[in-house]
Amino acid sequence: MVLYRLLVSIASLPVLAALLWRVLRGRESRVALLERLGGGEAAPGRLWLHAASNGELTSAKPLIEALLAADPALRLLVTVNTVTARALGQGWNDARIAIRMAPLDHRAVLRRFLSRHAPRALVVIENELWPNRMALLAQAKRPLFVIGARMSARSAARWAKIGIAQPMVAQITALSAQDAGSEARFLDLGLPQERLMPPANLKTSITVAPGVPLGWPRSDTVLAASTHEGEDATILAAFAKARAHRPGLRLILAPRHPRRAPQIAALIAKAGLRHTTRSKDGPPTAEVYLADTLGEMGRWYASAGLCFVGGSLVEKGGHTPYEPASFDCALLHGPDVANFAAAYAALDAAGGARLCATESDLAAAFATLDADEQAEMARAARAALGPPADVESIATALIARL
Repeated sequence: MVLYRLLVSIASLPVLAALLWRVLRGRESRVALLERLGGGEAAPGRLWLHAASNGELTSAKPLIEALLAADPALRLLVTVNTVTARALGQGWNDARIAIRMAPLDHRAVLRRFLSRHAPRALVVIENELWPNRMALLAQAKRPLFVIGARMSARSAARWAKIGIAQPMVAQITALSAQDAGSEARFLDLGLPQERLMPPANLKTSITVAPGVPLGWPRSDTVLAASTHEGEDATILAAFAKARAHRPGLRLILAPRHPRRAPQIAALIAKAGLRHTTRSKDGPPTAEVYLADTLGEMGRWYASAGLCFVGGSLVEKGGHTPYEPASFDCALLHGPDVANFAAAYAALDAAGGARLCATESDLAAAFATLDADEQAEMARAARAALGPPADVESIATALIARL
């Protein structure tokens, strides 16, 4: 821990410089920067829940709703790591939930944050375990819960090697693992058996509002969901090839970061395709619809029979299969699905998803998967992913331990 604190201190100045640069470039507000430094408007005495980004925050929403339903007097302080997740949370417009940027894992920043907000306890979603944050919470005698915890074999080995595993795990009040493998690794790292809660994969309980579909024939519509830089050109080239065999095919391209819309528009033109843009209220009259907005993924899932899950053709670990599967989309993905390795393994084995590692693989899937095959893949995906997490029981157990 001493070495970690030293490294954090050394890194603090470059990190602060990078954050200031984001503010100067308009990528982040001054308020967000103040919150990262432990400042901002105080929200004292609340239950603190931390979810890293959009995916984790979305998966936490059913649990948040269950917590508020179980205890109507409860108020939440929700922290996130990204400005897009902050905007997503603020869009809920719920007076019971205060949304803030998460404090940096620097002891001075954390002391300021804890003094300002005085949270009752911390609920961590998935694997956001920060050593200084955990240590100062333990010193303040505040409970720490981890829900939907993930621990890969590589991370477990790294924790054990650098010697921080046992002190960190000892600070966890109770933990609910996302899968059996993660649970076993936390136990191996020293988590007492009696601190285990029933397993819970929060992503299985995600509900996304469908919105109004575009009106295109669903079986002839492909959604490229949450794409990252380096994926769009491949998807567009595959789509152009597929249209040569299936002229009625349409594409909804929804980038993970809408700010990349101008760059993607140039790639669409380079591929010889026409497009309209959602943020400009363009009607869906061209073969490509650039869905460069936030908060409308349900609409795009409801519009498409085929969904390519982004972040999987590049080294981003892949995004969630649970949301598109809940809309009965046929799932396609690239080779990097480390974030949801167990889920994609089950999907691929059951025929509920298809690995498309190359442009040719994607073009073939776009061109050949018809309505019947899409429906069969959707049925297999629902069976492979299993029932939703029992968030009501988790919420009741958490409140009982506060």
